[in-house]
Amino acid sequence: MKLSFRWYGENDPVKLKYIRQIPNMRSVVTAVYDVPVGEVWSRESIAKLKKDVEESGLIFDIVESVPVHEDIKLGKSTRDKYIENYNENIRRLAEAGVKVICYNFMPVFDWTRTQLDKELEDGSTALVYYKDQLEKMDPLNGELALPGWDSSYKKEDLKALFEDYSRINKEALWGTLQYFLEKVIPVAKENDINMAIHPDDPPFDIFGLPRIITGEANIDRFLKLVDSPNNGLTLCTGSLGCTKSNDIYQMIDKYSSQGRIHFMHVRNVKILDDGSFEESAHFSTCGSLDIVKIMEILHKNKFQGYLRPDHGRMIWDETGRPGYGLYDRALGASYITGIWETLEKLK
Repeated sequence: MKLSFRWYGENDPVKLKYIRQIPNMRSVVTAVYDVPVGEVWSRESIAKLKKDVEESGLIFDIVESVPVHEDIKLGKSTRDKYIENYNENIRRLAEAGVKVICYNFMPVFDWTRTQLDKELEDGSTALVYYKDQLEKMDPLNGELALPGWDSSYKKEDLKALFEDYSRINKEALWGTLQYFLEKVIPVAKENDINMAIHPDDPPFDIFGLPRIITGEANIDRFLKLVDSPNNGLTLCTGSLGCTKSNDIYQMIDKYSSQGRIHFMHVRNVKILDDGSFEESAHFSTCGSLDIVKIMEILHKNKFQGYLRPDHGRMIWDETGRPGYGLYDRALGASYITGIWETLEKLK
């Protein structure tokens, strides 16, 4: 297991020196954030990231994310230009020593929550997804200020995007994903990079937008689109595990034994009776997922990929990017490391 930690660059209130102080921490998960989606990252920007990370005593060898332009997902005539830009980013990241690229194929929005600062019983605040709140939300009316929502979209551009997606169904999205993979995976293989798709979060349709990386059957289909070891998964326990329809333990066992999990996002969620969920502390009894069981499965299957503690609560009066505070994610990293060390010693 290669323990890693998400970092949002120079403007992140979480400093690299703090990440370095977390026991067993190895890699920094980051990206170039000042380039529009679909454009080529400059070698200078990549080199600066690498320099900053390595000077802190950590390793720069995994990127999250290289976003996929909407024209690729929609199958527009411009997609080949954006795919070639994507491939150039793969080549440039390989030059810098990157081994895994995380990405997603979610239309318009990445991960979506309905509230950033829900106060839990212990006084901490967390990201939550409440169905009754979602029903009152209109993404085409008002400011887009929730995580996973691109606030750079103008209202008229967002409306046009929704209209574009209203013209395609899930099968069409499967088709554009296959087209993308057939162009990208050979380049990744040539450059010794593993592509790791992140599941849809949450793993069901929202606002009428199609979502396809949602569960075991669809992941099986995805892996067969281009059946290559370089075509793999970012398996997020909180994304796939936030609905009882997914057997998260079965999926982790299956795909880790096949060597198709290149990156693990480990977090806990508390599933509510109506299918809503709250993000919780990593400790197993705080949520609906058994983190010890998850780590046992990975250890049994000799998982050698990257793993990061995913979203954390805001605790101890910390302020900053919701879900990405230092303290709770550091606790999560230490909890995960403790489980792993115990499993190693019990071999």
